[in-house]
Amino acid sequence: MPTADRIAAVRRFNRFYTRRLGILEEGLLGSPFSLAEARVLYELAHRESPTAALLGTLLGLDRGYLSRILAGFRRRGFVARQPSPRDRRRELLRLTAAGRRAFAPLDLKARAQVRDLLAPLGETRERRLVTSMGAIERVLGGVAAEGRTLRVRAPRPGDMGWVIERHGAIYDQEWGWGETFEALVAEIVTRFMQHHDPARERAWIAELDGERVGSIFLVAKSKTVAKLRLLLVEPSARGHGVGQRLVAECVRFARRARYERVVLWTQSILDPARHIYEKSGFRLVGQEPNREFGKGLVSETWELDL
Repeated sequence: MPTADRIAAVRRFNRFYTRRLGILEEGLLGSPFSLAEARVLYELAHRESPTAALLGTLLGLDRGYLSRILAGFRRRGFVARQPSPRDRRRELLRLTAAGRRAFAPLDLKARAQVRDLLAPLGETRERRLVTSMGAIERVLGGVAAEGRTLRVRAPRPGDMGWVIERHGAIYDQEWGWGETFEALVAEIVTRFMQHHDPARERAWIAELDGERVGSIFLVAKSKTVAKLRLLLVEPSARGHGVGQRLVAECVRFARRARYERVVLWTQSILDPARHIYEKSGFRLVGQEPNREFGKGLVSETWELDL
């Protein structure tokens, strides 16, 4: 049950944010449109022929209220209707040229407002703000409706510590591998940071909606063979193609660096990772018992010819 202080904190944030963006003003961003009208215009501008029912679902607007907004837009020549070719009982909506002209300056002002909001923050605080907003959206269930943004980038300061910490925490929670595994990861990461050759060895960090959710490393085993290491996907990000994207990035770089083969070492119990490797074209070439992290484990070697 939410406590009184948590309820007060959410209400305080709502008051701050609506005041900061000027949402309570009579016309949004100095336009003749209310916030609800502006949101309807936005959805019409960014969706191909939606129905009124879809708009109501997306925006959570009362049916009668939405109907009045759309009727007003039709009177002003902003919206046109046409029967659906699949079901003549349903009407499809679209913005007219006049509607797009009315929406364009509002959209530009909204972009400028957010740009001005972010500009004084600097890279670190800007990233922190966007990540925190993404977390709020995910917790409240908004991301599934809007889609999620996956990005793979080079490591930044602080990422390597995160790689070690998350490997240790996740693998201990899911498999009970403890400090022995975390120490191995720390050793691999430290060696990479101190000695890697940027032309032939790389690491990547995956972000989902601006939040770190995965990692992968490629290191040289020999002049012609590269080794894939430390593939990690946060449990909360699984099912979004993060692991597949990381492996693809790794293999793409290995080809550019003129390796002839990529090898990797994993455990037979790690089925999600093994599925990614198999889907990426790797083949299982060897197995042997391994007690390094616990009893009953079987180590596997996989290879991909480039």
